[in-house]
Amino acid sequence: QVQLVESGGGLVQPGGSLRLSCAASGSIFRVSVMGWYRQAPGKERELVASITSDDGTNYADSVKGRSIISRDNAKNTVYLQMNSLKPEDTAVYYCHLSSVAGVYWGQGTQVTVSS
Repeated sequence: QVQLVESGGGLVQPGGSLRLSCAASGSIFRVSVMGWYRQAPGKERELVASITSDDGTNYADSVKGRSIISRDNAKNTVYLQMNSLKPEDTAVYYCHLSSVAGVYWGQGTQVTVSS
């Protein structure tokens, strides 16, 4: 069983930065595709960014140029650095792991961008 634990969310002013972290249990992390999704109130969950096992990355247009996804296989951790945050970035952010063993979600961490 894989467990994903997110951290790093919080309240930040527009234009500020946050770094989200997601620590994964288990040995499949390094062969998995990791992703960050978000869900704002009244909206569907959407992909923010993803990173493959060989560090290929993909970003939603809404965050491209403002966010960086990275991974540390030695720590079984994936990160999402978000800069120049906007009120429309406010959402619950979820960590996602996809592997041959299955798909797993974290419990989510709240990001609120407000002055």
